[in-house]
Amino acid sequence: MKYIKYAAFSHRDPLSSTACFSLEEANKARAFHNTLEEYSITPLCELKALSKELGVKGVFVKDESKRFGLNSFKALGGSYAIFKCLEERKGEINKKHSEPLTFVTATDGNHGRGIAWAARKMGQKAVVYMPKGSVQERLDNIKAQGAQACITDMNYDDAVRFANEQAEKNSWIMVQDTAWEGYEKYPLWIMQGYCTMALEAIEQLGDVKPTHVFLQAGVGAMAGAVTAFLTEFYGEKNRPVIAIVEPHNANCYYQSAVADDGKPHNVGGDLCSIMAGLCCGEPCTIGFEIIRDHADVSVSVPDCIAAKGMRILAAPKGEDSPLVSGESGAAGLGCAAEILTNPCLSKLKEELGINADSVILCFSTEGDTDKQNYRDIVWEGKYPSFA
Repeated sequence: MKYIKYAAFSHRDPLSSTACFSLEEANKARAFHNTLEEYSITPLCELKALSKELGVKGVFVKDESKRFGLNSFKALGGSYAIFKCLEERKGEINKKHSEPLTFVTATDGNHGRGIAWAARKMGQKAVVYMPKGSVQERLDNIKAQGAQACITDMNYDDAVRFANEQAEKNSWIMVQDTAWEGYEKYPLWIMQGYCTMALEAIEQLGDVKPTHVFLQAGVGAMAGAVTAFLTEFYGEKNRPVIAIVEPHNANCYYQSAVADDGKPHNVGGDLCSIMAGLCCGEPCTIGFEIIRDHADVSVSVPDCIAAKGMRILAAPKGEDSPLVSGESGAAGLGCAAEILTNPCLSKLKEELGINADSVILCFSTEGDTDKQNYRDIVWEGKYPSFA
């Protein structure tokens, strides 16, 4: 088994702007989300017994399994992007009295479910393509929101390209949480929507300032958005130390950090991992520039680290409340716990500056979105051995 690998981000000239993720922009996104009847602030769980076990001052986990009844944070971004699109096209839509718009996307599950849910709520249509290996439960959850959806025979990045081709062919609107040259508007709106989650967390922390934040990354939209918001909120010199966590088989941010040339480096192949939501081999250009310039280290982990995070949260120590966290959602906490408990990683712990005064913040971005796999991992201790 390949073990944890890490590389520092050092290419920071010039620093990319984080102005689009300011407190003002985050408040705009939350103001929209507050208009949705399903909106409520998700819990920020303080794990006091775990912090004592890990030898730090505090451990906090934001539980996004409670978001909108969808078991994931993703609808924050998708709903905001569709809202912004409809606002932008309001005059055109009113003038033409047109049929509902069709929004198309590719997804490992959670993003597509969020797009389908948001499109239905706003009277629009959705078409969703999923990569090969996607589980039936996630497909069924998307279809339950009224979307047309199917599992393709492509990996995630090829499914994104196929969705974009279909958008161009059918005059649909591509709403994807990854950006590339010429396609930045919708990913930016999605990333701004994710800032509601980060804003809630900071307000819930109150006077407590996180010293270290572990953010899991697929394309890097969520990680980039939270990194940018924290940089804006605290300032570059006072922001927390930020670690980006990825699976070995889809570690495009780690490969980019290793290359250290300021450019994104893709990962190809099947991108297999139990962390399905992180199985993306091509970075979002907006997220990449932010992470490259404002995060501190990229950590590439085997699947057992995510499984460890799931079990820690499901069966906590002492009086800590249990938390249902899926494979992708638990990657950040699992990584932090491994760094703090494994003597072989003492150098990384030292480089990150984690000590008895540290306050660690993680985001559990999904619950048990694949219930059978969650049970297999947490109850039975078994899962496919990808890496």
